[in-house]
Amino acid sequence: MGFDLAEALRSLKPQKRGGTLARRDDASLNWVADEPPIGGPLLLDTTVYLDILQGRSPPEVDRLLTYRLCHHSATCLAELTHAFGRLDPKHAATKHVLEVIRKTITDIPAHRLHAPDIATWGHAGILAGLAFRLSHLPKGEGHERKFLNDALILLQARQIGASVLTGNVRDFDLLSQLVPTGRVVVYRKPEAP
Repeated sequence: MGFDLAEALRSLKPQKRGGTLARRDDASLNWVADEPPIGGPLLLDTTVYLDILQGRSPPEVDRLLTYRLCHHSATCLAELTHAFGRLDPKHAATKHVLEVIRKTITDIPAHRLHAPDIATWGHAGILAGLAFRLSHLPKGEGHERKFLNDALILLQARQIGASVLTGNVRDFDLLSQLVPTGRVVVYRKPEAP
């Protein structure tokens, strides 16, 4: 399977989009608290893994994960395994953190782990660039890379017929405005006591 740039440009129309892209109000978003327990499959964003591992996931997320079929993205796998190279092996907490991540990755069923195909990569690049340009976020702060990873996850979820489950409300809202056929379910971490 190759990449058809002309088709990608026709579908995303980056040259025809201008202005500013802003996060919509909360009432316009699909919140996890409003999701029925039984429903379509989910593709988990990296925020879900991190919030669960750190004990910060809201009960509604835990409930949904109990009942829904969950898929996993190779993009999130890369974001998780990044810690194995980034964390200082001399730091006292590193060994424990990496062991927790190792167990999490080992628990992902191989048949539920999906890699983006070439066409998805090509579309994601355009989508990420478009979201970055229209959001007017500052350059040099990592937003472009984050948009690329999030665009891969959104397009991958759409391709497999799943909704993205994420705590990254702003970025996925911006992306889903550009690709309204991608379904996103968002949540916020509970307030610390």
